[in-house]
Amino acid sequence: MDHPPLPEAATAACRGIMTRILTFNAGSSSLRSALYRVNAGTADCLWQDHREQPPEQLGQQLDSMLAAIPLPVDAAAHRVVHGGPQLWRPARISAQVERAIEQAGELAPLHNPHALNLLRQVRAQLDPELPHIACFDTGFYHDLPAVAATYPLPHGISTDQGLRRYGFHGLAHQSMLAGLSACHSAASMPRRVISLQLGGGCSVTATLDGRALDTSMGFTPLEGLMMRTRCGDIDPGLLFHLKRSLDLSDAGLESLLNHDSGLLGVSGRSGDMKTLLEADDDPSRLAVELFCYRARKYLAAYTGVLSGVDAILFGGGVGENAAPVRAAILEGLEYLGIRLDPDLNSSTQGERRRISAGDSRVGVWVMPVDEGALMARQAADLLDQGI
Repeated sequence: MDHPPLPEAATAACRGIMTRILTFNAGSSSLRSALYRVNAGTADCLWQDHREQPPEQLGQQLDSMLAAIPLPVDAAAHRVVHGGPQLWRPARISAQVERAIEQAGELAPLHNPHALNLLRQVRAQLDPELPHIACFDTGFYHDLPAVAATYPLPHGISTDQGLRRYGFHGLAHQSMLAGLSACHSAASMPRRVISLQLGGGCSVTATLDGRALDTSMGFTPLEGLMMRTRCGDIDPGLLFHLKRSLDLSDAGLESLLNHDSGLLGVSGRSGDMKTLLEADDDPSRLAVELFCYRARKYLAAYTGVLSGVDAILFGGGVGENAAPVRAAILEGLEYLGIRLDPDLNSSTQGERRRISAGDSRVGVWVMPVDEGALMARQAADLLDQGI
């Protein structure tokens, strides 16, 4: 894929000079942006901004946010949830890359359109020569074992249509692993790790020696755990029943599963975990219980994939801040050598800390996620290669 020459600011990275990378993380309902200084593989945050609105609803707020960015900037890195079958490595955004992201939008309708719209808005306001780099959530799972990546569908159909488990939240799970690595020497680093990214979207990943062996999200980010408004795993036969009984169009069914299900759907009240934990009604309690039950099933199943577990990591807004949820997910798993320290668990919010008891065979950690730092390092590496 041909690219025009990098501008002087970007080629500075190739000469070993500290690189300043601006990162954008467009979620389904929020926008995080930050500026990092990358040097020798470390990324230090110089500035950050967080808005609880999708980018297209920010309007003039986005203009003021971009105006506040401390210059200079060498490149902009964008989190892209789905790159489709062609894109998984970090890539400098060209017209061809942009088209591929757009084509993959139907597989990640809550995310890809937001990221693409944001890219276009940012590009229109910043230096037109600034390199923009896409960092893909699917990249961590590109080399999943075939037994984990394959769906039990006709081989020809799967091959022709690129049907496989792509996996998502890869940047978040890699960030948690990097945080765990920072707490251990190479010799003491836990080998078998199960990480849970619990936020608006939720996923769990099993890794062995840093390589992903399985993950809960699949062809789209709708599979797997119960989420804020997404259903997660569901009997495929229910889809036919819902279409017939409710006379739903394809778009209507997609909206029901993506926007009206999960915590919001079961509680009938809210998709916000904090609100549900404070509520005193049966549907809200059931929603929280079901959320934790399904996460516990995946966690226990992945100990079979890994032949045990050495460390469990909780990240994301719920994973980092909701102590009752962490406790409920781990309840009944003492047979695996997991013992939570109740005091450490209840007193830990949003900080990196081991919360398992001293005699727990398995280390349990709250591990704050910093996707931006990982994206900044990936973008700087790409600039170092002169791409």
